[in-house]
Amino acid sequence: MKTIGLIGGMSWESTVPYYRLLNETVKARLGGLHSARLVLYSVDFDEIAHHQHAGDWNAAGQVMAQAARSVEAAGADFLVICTNTMHKLVPEVQAAISIPVLHIVDVLAAQLKAAGVRKLGLLATRFTMEQDFYRARLEQHGIEVMVPNEADRATVHRVIYEELCQGVVRDASRDAYRAIIARLAQAGADAVALACTEIAMLINQHDSPVPLFDTTEIHARAAVDFALSDLTAPGGTPT
Repeated sequence: MKTIGLIGGMSWESTVPYYRLLNETVKARLGGLHSARLVLYSVDFDEIAHHQHAGDWNAAGQVMAQAARSVEAAGADFLVICTNTMHKLVPEVQAAISIPVLHIVDVLAAQLKAAGVRKLGLLATRFTMEQDFYRARLEQHGIEVMVPNEADRATVHRVIYEELCQGVVRDASRDAYRAIIARLAQAGADAVALACTEIAMLINQHDSPVPLFDTTEIHARAAVDFALSDLTAPGGTPT
């Protein structure tokens, strides 16, 4: 089993389900007392969020690169960045380490294509919805991307940072997200990606008229796939 390297804490509220899903999936695959072999570096999200909102992606990249080097030094075989937005800095992170980064957009796109999704609604931070690093990579996979209107983008972003990242889940915000999802579906979205790792705290499939794709779950399960790719059978016989 490969050792999974995680950069978490962005926010820690969504790092918790990553840890749970990784271990649950390894146990389901291998049985018995098996659990995930992993290394977790958890950053102080206040520092990251400050750099994000100041537009200082260079400073944020330095923090991420140092975290990645620490994860590699601790023995990780590959890296999982436990957030969608900070995949903006994958080039900087990858340049700082020799182990591969498991890109969240690539594993999401594989699931979307397998499900026949052609037109995707994107719910995420304002950075992820409005900048092209995420949408352009999806489009390279042949997925057309739709984002909410300006007012809806502001609502989605506000709820993420002011509520979900602080562990606050409000019914009024769930209702607002339901309405935003409905508008994306009415505009032609085949499915909607929960492309911020905290959104699944608020919304699930019962809240949507179209299929939802939870990037946290997809990313975590893909990490287990990669971690176990050198095994031939439960019990851990190397290939």
